[in-house]
Amino acid sequence: MGPSGSGKSAVGAATAVRLGLPFVDADDLHPPANVAKMAAGTPLDDGDRMPWLDVVAATLTDAPEGAVIACSALARRYRDRILRGAPDAVFVELRVPQSELARRMDAREHFMPSSLLDSQLRTLEHLEPDEPGVIVEGDPPLVEVVDAAVAALQRGQSLR
Repeated sequence: MGPSGSGKSAVGAATAVRLGLPFVDADDLHPPANVAKMAAGTPLDDGDRMPWLDVVAATLTDAPEGAVIACSALARRYRDRILRGAPDAVFVELRVPQSELARRMDAREHFMPSSLLDSQLRTLEHLEPDEPGVIVEGDPPLVEVVDAAVAALQRGQSLR
């Protein structure tokens, strides 16, 4: 989990390979209306996000052996929504400095323009100690981020 540009897709895909689990990018689960809205530079609101988060939860539930899903899950209420449908979900928050997020977003082709980064950061509520998950720094090289995420998940503790 984390804002756009935090490396969710790359870290998620590499973590899934490491754990021998399927990988799903939640961006691919958005309905076309959500994608069009973001592509036009308009932030999603809860009305847009909640049905999408239900699909994310259902995707997790449909993978009884487990799966890795790259999903922004920016706010606690969004993570709570996922947990309602997939109570065994565990989150990995990727923490990346804002300047690096902006650099990454400017360097890639994606439907979400970098102009939406500020709205994502305003929405972001960091993982809290009572939530199931771990926090890792997302700006080291990919292999180091994946190593840290897998190690933290295996220990069942946060890297705070």
